[in-house]
Amino acid sequence: MNLSDVPQPDSPFAEPWQARVFALTVAMNEAGHFAWTDWAAVFGRHLQGTRDGAGDYWRAWAAALEEMLTQAGIADDAGVAALAERWQAAAHATPHGQPINLENADR
Repeated sequence: MNLSDVPQPDSPFAEPWQARVFALTVAMNEAGHFAWTDWAAVFGRHLQGTRDGAGDYWRAWAAALEEMLTQAGIADDAGVAALAERWQAAAHATPHGQPINLENADR
């Protein structure tokens, strides 16, 4: 069997937030906020002990990005926690199948 014979998914991302956190990480690196080698070290540490495949992979990715943004002074723990709470509220207020809109957190 050839690798080209194996069906490939249309996207490496199972959910839109995964693509967004990936794009944000790349953009922050390209803007010079952190070196890719530093990112890889932090991400690798967050990956240790992950068990459920892609879900854990992208949660580790997001946690590493949060840590990098905190280390760079772009965000602080309280700001990240507050934004995470708003996203959770928005997710619960958003009808199933619709994109999560942060404005839904304020309703």
